[in-house]
Amino acid sequence: MLNTYFRVIVGTMVLLSVILTVYVHPNWMWFTVFIGVNLIQSAFTKWCLLETILQKLGIKNTGVSCSVPSKKS
Repeated sequence: MLNTYFRVIVGTMVLLSVILTVYVHPNWMWFTVFIGVNLIQSAFTKWCLLETILQKLGIKNTGVSCSVPSKKS
């Protein structure tokens, strides 16, 4: 479930930043850059802020998340 929430939130943020870049101001592209840098960072460090936030909100990690595969019993 965590993976689904992660993908929906990140996809929405990317689309929103592109829409804001086109219709509001070109500097909104930096938001897209920020998202991309965080995704790359999480690949190397195996830590993802969004994953931490979602887990604290009570979302269960039932599949592969953005940084760490789930531990199956």
